[in-house]
Amino acid sequence: MLKATLKSLLARKLRLTLSTLAVVLSVMFVSGSLVLTDTLGRTFDNLFANIYTYTDVQVSAKSPVQQQGGGNSDNTPFPASTVDRVAKMDGVAKATGQVFLNGAVPIGSNNKVVVNQTGQQYGGNWTGEDELVHLTEGHGPQADNEVVINKGLAETADYKLGDPIDVVTRDQQRATYTIVGLMQYAGGRDSMAGESTVFFTTAKAQQAMLGALGEYNVIDVKAASGVSDEQLRDTVKAGLGDDFVVQTGQELSKQSSEAIKGFLKYFNYLLLGFGAVALLVGVFLILNTFSIIVAQRTQELALLRAMGAARGQILRSVLLEALLIGIVGSVFGFLVGLGLGAAGAYAFVGLADGAQVAGLGFPISAVIASFAIGIGVTIVAALMPALKASRVAPIAAMRESATPDRPLTKLTVSGTIVSALAIGSLSWGLAGAGGATLALVFGGVLGLLIGVALLTPIISRPLVAALGSVLSWSVPGKLGRRNSSRNPRRTAITAGAVMIGIAIVTAISTIFSSLSTALGDTLDKDLQADVVVLGQQTSEIPPVVTPAELQRITDLPDALTVAAFTADAVEIDGQQQYVTSYLDPAAAVTVLKLKPDEGRIDKLGPGEFMVDRKTADNRKFKLGDTISVTFAKGQTKSLKLVGITGETNVAGGIVVDYDDAKAGFSFPQPWQVFVEARSGASATGLKDAVNDVLKDNPQVQAYTKDEYVKTNQQTFDIALVIVQVLLLVALAISVLGVINTLLLSVIERTRELGMLRAVGLRRGQTWLMVTTESIVITVFGTVLGLVVGAGLGAAIVTALKDALGFGAVTLPWGLMVVYFIASAVVGGVAGFIPSLRAVRLNVLGAIAYE
Repeated sequence: MLKATLKSLLARKLRLTLSTLAVVLSVMFVSGSLVLTDTLGRTFDNLFANIYTYTDVQVSAKSPVQQQGGGNSDNTPFPASTVDRVAKMDGVAKATGQVFLNGAVPIGSNNKVVVNQTGQQYGGNWTGEDELVHLTEGHGPQADNEVVINKGLAETADYKLGDPIDVVTRDQQRATYTIVGLMQYAGGRDSMAGESTVFFTTAKAQQAMLGALGEYNVIDVKAASGVSDEQLRDTVKAGLGDDFVVQTGQELSKQSSEAIKGFLKYFNYLLLGFGAVALLVGVFLILNTFSIIVAQRTQELALLRAMGAARGQILRSVLLEALLIGIVGSVFGFLVGLGLGAAGAYAFVGLADGAQVAGLGFPISAVIASFAIGIGVTIVAALMPALKASRVAPIAAMRESATPDRPLTKLTVSGTIVSALAIGSLSWGLAGAGGATLALVFGGVLGLLIGVALLTPIISRPLVAALGSVLSWSVPGKLGRRNSSRNPRRTAITAGAVMIGIAIVTAISTIFSSLSTALGDTLDKDLQADVVVLGQQTSEIPPVVTPAELQRITDLPDALTVAAFTADAVEIDGQQQYVTSYLDPAAAVTVLKLKPDEGRIDKLGPGEFMVDRKTADNRKFKLGDTISVTFAKGQTKSLKLVGITGETNVAGGIVVDYDDAKAGFSFPQPWQVFVEARSGASATGLKDAVNDVLKDNPQVQAYTKDEYVKTNQQTFDIALVIVQVLLLVALAISVLGVINTLLLSVIERTRELGMLRAVGLRRGQTWLMVTTESIVITVFGTVLGLVVGAGLGAAIVTALKDALGFGAVTLPWGLMVVYFIASAVVGGVAGFIPSLRAVRLNVLGAIAYE
């Protein structure tokens, strides 16, 4: 039986190749995502280990507001006397006060910000060359108008020694400096990871980056001979107390690497999502493939039964084929995934100039997942065909390989029950059943996908006939249409693979289209502004409008109302959250169309705040309530609630007085300005006038309201591009399923095709007949997927209406038309190989085929 199984498998090389490809595509995204995560994780481990190689111990002040995830920001300044205290502690060989933090934004010769992919634009004080930093040209800054920059920045912006460079520092002042030195890091690296760095004199760095002379934000501490880093850390920590964070270089490396890894997990989720879709579609293909193999081998299996093979041997024979295909597919899937992961790592790290990819590894998780998924999915998908094969009676050896289709009663009843339960779950969830709304909705979505898949065979006959009638203008077209509905089960499984992919993509597209439309409608309805000023935030430092620029915008003759906003992270009751501040609450009320619900909302004073109705209800706020707020600069203040606005989708949350914001925010300058034009004024003309005011501020730009809406919708456009990639993955696997089905159809109808050719059907007509069948099956699956996907997307949008602020459901009609047309093209491409086989049949040999 083993020899017979292997010979049977090798005799059908095309079928073996297609089945293996399905497994490869299913496995490669999973293995690729795990390899990518592992490689990038080790890359950043090495990167930060190199950065902190020469750091024994580093000291920073504990930030008043902790970063998300509980980390400490090293932006908090402390007096120079702290450096002197540390220098006198036991075990300290040297303590160097440093200014080094994000927020020195270089401006290129084109008056635009010199951006980099890391979002890090560091500014610091030059303390001389050491083990990490080396000058390659020039000397250190000696005057406040001189700077040293890293060679990576010099190459990016084409700067040379002696050139002027404009830099906007954390005090939001733009100044021109002379480049007197170029530096590299140890190992000849122009940057550590693609960031830009500008070194000033110590006094200038303190003033421009920290806002005051005689302050630092970091102390680099070197251990004395014989003192370990851990001993030094403990000594300094005990001497400084709880107001400071003291870490070894190894701890800093681990902390920085873990922060990056937390971000990288989302790439892992994305690739795993592709893998999940590939697996789901691949199951249909593998199931259909083994159904095909069993149907083709009916006579062969019956002969084996007649010769004494037991049912268990037949079952094991088919499962052995599945096991071999699963193993081969898993091996190639892992190897392809390894290549994808490596390519992704090089592409990702390529964005961070200066970083080097760690050696390619073979993470055990990727190996285990690849083989578990590849073999497991293949065995499970082949189990039903294997059971069917074991039930072949010896008498079947006297029949032809084509077997009559079984009744669809059981499938139809099962599909009806599952669909009814799914619709019930959806309806219950959409009606708001307690706290289980989302669970019921998503459970109903999954159940409906399964239910429709089970009902596909019974749906296929009338729907395939209707779709095929469009292509039935010729005899070959009519034959192709009838052939596609000849075996409903096979057609359903093949179309099911297409349906699942299209349904998932359509549902996601519906969600993002609805979000995009809801955002546009909200801004159009609730924002009474004709021009919006904002910048693209390329780092943690917000691009801001200076007070002088804001006054000039207010003085423009076509500007009726000008509302400026700023925001920052604070701590309220020990938890970090963002609060907003309006420079002029009365103007904000006008521009944002805010309505008073309780108290006053057009004026705030020091120690006061207001909220919207939704926030008040969620936090059980009442007029007169107080909250304790710790601001970014360290002060803690009690604020009193004096006003509650009506519900709004553009200005929710807590709003504090601007005097409190000026005293406590890291960057109190406005980073967004809304301008309402006077009656009869042109929005485009006003935008041009505002941009003229901002011509010396390269960080911000004015947009008309329509442009602002489109800018906000770009995020959803990017998401839709990712969805299209997901569609390509699903269609690629679906094509293999269509090819499999049509190849079986051609083989089963060999004698029939010979007869048709004998009575006058030409090669071109034979090609058209098989291609029509392919297109009909693919379009049938697409139509089902579009309908199901649109319905599921609409259900999810409705369920999340309150949580995410959805408006009405918006179907992506344009994309749906594209999906439909693409499916017809894919159907034509999938029919190429089966059509080629059909037209090459020898007429006499086909007629004599048994």
